[in-house]
Amino acid sequence: MRRLLPLLLLAAAAPHLAAQTYDILIQNGRVIDPANDIDAVMDVAVKDGKIARVAESISGDAEKVIDATGAIVTPGLIDIHAHVYGYSGSIFPDDTALYAGTTTVVDCGGAGWMTFDDFKEKIIDRVKTRVYSFINIVGHGMVHEWESNTADMDPEKTAAKMAEYPDLIVGIKTAHFGGYGWTAIDNAIQAGELSNKPVIIDDKIFTNTGRNSKEKLLEKMRPGDMHTHAFNDRQVEIVDRITGKVQDYVWEARKRGVLFDMGHGGGSFMWPVAVDATSDGFYPDTISTDLHSSSIMGTKSDMPNCITKMMALGMDLPEAIKRSTVAPAKAISKFPEIGTLSVGKEADIAVFRMEEGVFALFDAWKKKMLTHQQLKNILTVRAGELVVDLEGLGYPKWQEAGDYVSIR
Repeated sequence: MRRLLPLLLLAAAAPHLAAQTYDILIQNGRVIDPANDIDAVMDVAVKDGKIARVAESISGDAEKVIDATGAIVTPGLIDIHAHVYGYSGSIFPDDTALYAGTTTVVDCGGAGWMTFDDFKEKIIDRVKTRVYSFINIVGHGMVHEWESNTADMDPEKTAAKMAEYPDLIVGIKTAHFGGYGWTAIDNAIQAGELSNKPVIIDDKIFTNTGRNSKEKLLEKMRPGDMHTHAFNDRQVEIVDRITGKVQDYVWEARKRGVLFDMGHGGGSFMWPVAVDATSDGFYPDTISTDLHSSSIMGTKSDMPNCITKMMALGMDLPEAIKRSTVAPAKAISKFPEIGTLSVGKEADIAVFRMEEGVFALFDAWKKKMLTHQQLKNILTVRAGELVVDLEGLGYPKWQEAGDYVSIR
């Protein structure tokens, strides 16, 4: 009997020994992970800051067990056009991105080669949100509104700064150039050639600028370069203003690898352009916010809002999640490091509810479209840490908390 006792005890303990212990276990949510072609009710387990397992049913103990029944679970969203430094309207990412299920932002041109180290010290190194940068071709960046100063454009020094921080600086930005001709774009593309990184462009095409969309998209921009503000015809004319159809040169540019980014912002998304373009089958390759202090208060165009707008225009949810995770990750050459729930990758997770009702969606001119669905973030995990939990899903009810003490 004494010989059998250890065996009996070991047999009794076997299920517990086999069971995994996780930091976070999200159960019963609709998991949408386009990178792994997943769209099903599944569980997601997190351990030591990484995705430990994704399966139909995961057993085991967890420090936090989250019941996501009826909710949508996705990789953390990636916003490749945000403003968190340099620009007077920049906003602190931890206060805005994480609450929207956005775990990665790319600051779009706030810093140039002269100001990037300050940006890194004051923002990148201090926040929970993962922050990358499109470095401005202007050395000062958006600090003090230098963006039309051609004397401050230096492709060599820009490329040299990018070589210092190849993991943080993902491309070059040119924007708001008030001069005539192609000087800003040519300098940005030269820096792109020197660094082998993409350029993201935001510039006006008024007749007095000497620039036009066709030449820019077909002759200046390279495969992999991006034009942001796709649905604002002051920066790029996607739709023919007479026929309402997408321009032939736009389809040709897309075919040769030029990417089109949403870049909503406070002045760069207009319903007439968006409706005509999407009715003709043209949607942005990447969904982004151009979020800053006025747009977050006016159009309220965070990532869930932008996804909701794309759904109102006919895009299904899995495709919208793809263009908010996998597509931007690939555009900045960070896939599969981010944008996925693959096992072993850093655990960036967003949980949403799809609210039903009547909701007003506003464009840059405060014109509204009504829709019956709205995506709302309720929980965010960043690098394995529960950083946002608006419904308290990761915490026990007070009746179940063992250390609760009544003071009555």
